[in-house]
Amino acid sequence: MAGKVPCMLGVLVSGGGTNLQAIIDCIEAGWLNARIGCVISNNADAYAIIRAQKSGIPVVIHENSGFSDRRKYDAATVEILRDHGAELVVLAGFMRILSDVMVDAFPGAIINIHPALLPAFPGLHAQQQALDYGVRYSGCTVHFVDCGTDTGPIIMQSVVPVEQDDSEASLSARIQIAEHKALPAAISLYAEGRLKIEGRHVRILA
Repeated sequence: MAGKVPCMLGVLVSGGGTNLQAIIDCIEAGWLNARIGCVISNNADAYAIIRAQKSGIPVVIHENSGFSDRRKYDAATVEILRDHGAELVVLAGFMRILSDVMVDAFPGAIINIHPALLPAFPGLHAQQQALDYGVRYSGCTVHFVDCGTDTGPIIMQSVVPVEQDDSEASLSARIQIAEHKALPAAISLYAEGRLKIEGRHVRILA
């Protein structure tokens, strides 16, 4: 990767930040040619904040209170991301649906990780949804973000078998292992300029 300019990321978080940590680890190992310009959290108590601080990454706590609607919140978020030079926005456990303000500001440059094989089981508690439905396989999906709930074009998916005695916690833990590989892999493809959106399809270029 010598000589290539790292892709600047803006990572949005709300919780523990294990996917953020996976990104950090891949960058520090030299496998992922990217830098994290900032981590933005809408939850002041998110452990992801500590993970970012330990790696010297700028953190902005940007809570929902004080904004009358999603579009105003997103407009402020866009300014933070631009101030930190973000090229690609990564939702790593960010528990908000983005408005058109954010999507239009970063067209084709926002990705999300979801703990199910979309289009099945979008939204919250996807792992429990999968168990309740009785599926034999679940997994995770990395996709580009649009204004819907987990409806954007799919970049990649990883399949995880569902065991007969699985609980939401045990299935979530196994899916999370897959997430930690899939999300950095998708970011790497973007950073290398190898993703092309064609309608509902994402082509991975050689």
